[in-house]
Amino acid sequence: MLQALMPLLVDGLANAALIFFVAVGLSLVFSVLRILNVAHGSFYAIGAYASVSLSLWIVSAGLSPWLTLPALAVSAAIVAAILGPAVERGFLRWTYGRPESLQILVTFALFLIFEDLQKLVFGVQSLYQDAPVQLFGTSEIGGILYLNYQLVLIALAVLVVVALRLLMSYTRFGKLMVAVVADPEVSQALGIDTRRVYMAAFTLGVFLAAFGGALASPTVGVAPGTGPEAIVLAFAVAAIGGLGQIEGAALAALVVGVVRVLAIYFAPEFEAVVPYLVMLAVLLVRPYGLFGSVRVRRI
Repeated sequence: MLQALMPLLVDGLANAALIFFVAVGLSLVFSVLRILNVAHGSFYAIGAYASVSLSLWIVSAGLSPWLTLPALAVSAAIVAAILGPAVERGFLRWTYGRPESLQILVTFALFLIFEDLQKLVFGVQSLYQDAPVQLFGTSEIGGILYLNYQLVLIALAVLVVVALRLLMSYTRFGKLMVAVVADPEVSQALGIDTRRVYMAAFTLGVFLAAFGGALASPTVGVAPGTGPEAIVLAFAVAAIGGLGQIEGAALAALVVGVVRVLAIYFAPEFEAVVPYLVMLAVLLVRPYGLFGSVRVRRI
């Protein structure tokens, strides 16, 4: 029985790890900026495109394939460094404090722009580079072969959960973010540069989404439509865990990842809707998510 369930568990955890990166970035941006960023999935797709493009260049140039491993993080960092400050300063900053409908429309417009830009820059053909997967090879556990890259994804997700919690609890920047989340007006009155905190938090959210896309690209490649699929799934995970909750995003990603894999194995026709059925079931019981809480809204 355990031997039969082990592949499902590993596949589910690896799937959950990839979902977690984009969902936790979405939750982080919402908790600090109070903006539900519809364009967040585009950063996931752009990170994947950048990673594949950089890895293909490394291989074609005859460089060591081991360089494709740091290329995953480097490509995500480049995407975050360029798009994070540009989008936050150029488009989102003037929407702070305005109606949520306007913020959603602005981010949706950005999503449409990024989708077209991806096609102009990277084309409409699928791109694929599996050098990182090949480098890590496989392991045999109980007579079953596993991709070691899947195990690396699981370890990275756990590392990011711990790192984000340490960042929020023990660093100056993390404490500034917590203060801004609690009360931006009082934080600004105390001398905290809230605009800088907003930009840094948004850039970190972009990096997490782009890093998730970069990590996913060696296993599934990247093609037009990657962004929309990622953002819809990230919304479901963030809603299940509770918007703005790091641990909530991790637990929700775990639930959705495992449930998706079980659906693929036992009821493939329901694989596309299972995450949203889970979201519906959770929200009917806890409308603010598993880790969320009711908040008083000032008018």
